[in-house]
Amino acid sequence: MKLRPRSKPARKPTRGRQTRVAAATRGKTVRRKPLVLQHECMLAGATALKTSLCALSAQAGTVTLDASGVERIDTAALQLLAAFVRDRRLAGHAVEWRAVSAVMTSAARVLGMSSMLSLAEEPQ
Repeated sequence: MKLRPRSKPARKPTRGRQTRVAAATRGKTVRRKPLVLQHECMLAGATALKTSLCALSAQAGTVTLDASGVERIDTAALQLLAAFVRDRRLAGHAVEWRAVSAVMTSAARVLGMSSMLSLAEEPQ
């Protein structure tokens, strides 16, 4: 019978890429590309939207969302966006809207979600 060598004890984790990037950019303004929302933000695309938002959720600094091209949006997409904005706010990070289409502004206003999404209120 052959004995297998014992595995080595786990090594202390080294500084990962995110930590190095954060240390290198500390005190500097970092420009990131905005997340551009699809023309149709509907339930069928909610999984893709959630994946995109989750990738940005832990980012330090301000995350920019571009909703200028949104032509159709449903409650599911607005709820995902509202949860993302809320989570970022609770973590002490900001969300900035680059542009918001009239369709999205109208849908958020009708559902009473403008403040949840941190959208600027427009006069009615």
